[in-house]
Amino acid sequence: MDENLKKILPFLKPYKSNVFWNVVFNVLYALFSTLSYIMLIPMLQVLFENTDRVIEKPKWESIFKITNYGKDYLYFYITKLSEENGPQYALILVVSLVISTFLLKNIFNYFALNHLMLLKNGFLKDVRNKMFDKIIGLPISYYSEKRKGDMMARMLGDVNEVRNSFFSILELIIKEPLTIIFSIGAMLAISFKLTLFVFIFIPISGFVISKIGKSLKGKSKKAQNENGYLISVVEETLGGLKVVKSYNAEGAFTQKFNNSIDRLYRLTNSIGRKNNLSSPLSEFMGIVVIAILLWYGGNMVLVERLANGEPMLEGAHFLAYMGLAYNILTPAKAISKASYQTKSGLAAAERVFDVLEVENTITDKENAVVKTSFDSSITIENINFKYEEENVLKNFSLEVPKGKTVALVGQSGSGKSTIANLLTRFYDVQEGSVKIDGIDIKDMTLESLRHLMGLVTQDSILFNDTIKNNILLGKQDATDEEIIAALKVANAYEFVKDLPNGIETNIGDAGGKLSGGQKQRLSIARAVLKNPPIMILDEATSALDTESEKFVQVALENMMQNRTSIVIAHRLSTIQKADKIVVMQKGEIVEQGTHDELLALNGTYSKLVMMQSFE
Repeated sequence: MDENLKKILPFLKPYKSNVFWNVVFNVLYALFSTLSYIMLIPMLQVLFENTDRVIEKPKWESIFKITNYGKDYLYFYITKLSEENGPQYALILVVSLVISTFLLKNIFNYFALNHLMLLKNGFLKDVRNKMFDKIIGLPISYYSEKRKGDMMARMLGDVNEVRNSFFSILELIIKEPLTIIFSIGAMLAISFKLTLFVFIFIPISGFVISKIGKSLKGKSKKAQNENGYLISVVEETLGGLKVVKSYNAEGAFTQKFNNSIDRLYRLTNSIGRKNNLSSPLSEFMGIVVIAILLWYGGNMVLVERLANGEPMLEGAHFLAYMGLAYNILTPAKAISKASYQTKSGLAAAERVFDVLEVENTITDKENAVVKTSFDSSITIENINFKYEEENVLKNFSLEVPKGKTVALVGQSGSGKSTIANLLTRFYDVQEGSVKIDGIDIKDMTLESLRHLMGLVTQDSILFNDTIKNNILLGKQDATDEEIIAALKVANAYEFVKDLPNGIETNIGDAGGKLSGGQKQRLSIARAVLKNPPIMILDEATSALDTESEKFVQVALENMMQNRTSIVIAHRLSTIQKADKIVVMQKGEIVEQGTHDELLALNGTYSKLVMMQSFE
């Protein structure tokens, strides 16, 4: 069994009843599909006045003789109706039986498809839920190497491909084979000799079709990977549209998109050609066999005779036999098509399980502590940390007492933002430890750790929603009054109150309707509403102009009152009032003290202040 097939099976457990009923109704469909053609025999015999006469009502003997009992019972009634009321009444009976069997066949097909639909849609819902949980739970480090567009393609396109293609396997192993088996059983009963041709046809057809479909899984996976890349190009282009346009780079991005579209075009054409070949090829091979059957069977009806002078095969039986032979063609075509689709579905499943099986390296320990308060200090002890080869932090130690503001300053690449990543456990320390009130943060639940912290980053990450809903992320059950109070602390209410719908105003994609300073003040309001005991400000003003910075600086000072704050700053004007300033260089602390103490040292900090005062 294919590995991906094994992985899909657990998702079917909640829908066991749908699988069961789909199988039951498919069995009934296959049975009545065969019976509908067998019922043509008595109808044709009535038409040709060649009915078997049964004058005595048959008696039930055993379940093993049910076929003979049913046949004799039907012919008894046909004989009775013909003799008592005339052949037209017998014809009405057999026509009614033909209609009934075709009707039941289609009713069972409807119920089978209905249960299959519930199974497919339930699978789609559950896998997407599980994938989203996985995607949102994976550490930040995972996405530094992955394309977001490819993740979207896997979650939306590939899962849908598994749903559409893979579940044709139920048809492949139940409905169509049973239709073929029941039909062949009936054909053997009518003429063993004639059915030998069909036994020759099926393996040849299967061999040819499997040869064509051999490379399909590999090509399907390539096409799905390309589709992921294509969505990434679109997502990145839209995300950076200002840069694309300002650098007149539309041509380069269009070329990148066109190249991907061309590759996808060639792959999908190649897959499509093989897919399209399966149906006509199996039909043509079937028609060739039917032509041989017509010629050979026709001879048995018209030319060959038994010892008593009767034809070797009766005309009515032969016509029903041809109907049954044609009844094999449709499922044979469906099997060849489904076997192709299943390959495509399994290739998509491989990409889905690639994500579902990624190990999440940042998780809660067993019996992790739920920390609800911050009481004394944050301690960073002897940390060595690297993203790739070179250490970003080297033997870094720092203590942040409760209620104090500690600022980290230094050139870009000195490791300041890495401290924020480690405190929030976006990344885990490789050597050393980070402790809150003496408890290692790895021993706390992630939820309780992050509940103690508020984070305001350089990039104001806002969502395409109202101001109210963006700020509510900090506290889902907050009242409008609490939101307005947070906006006032963040120095943002002065512009929010002038908007057409106030806090109910939609701010557009990534807050695109607002200025940089306004977006940053909303980010601060969100952190204020959360009201955490520890605040981490990661370059919170570096992307702002001087006027916006003043507004945001006031907001930050309001927020940091009576709170423990770690401020990562590039602009030194924002951190002069900090209780301790830590100067970093290449991952190490080179100086620390207050603003005045560091100026008096006339060292690295003093040089940074001098450089910025001339900017």
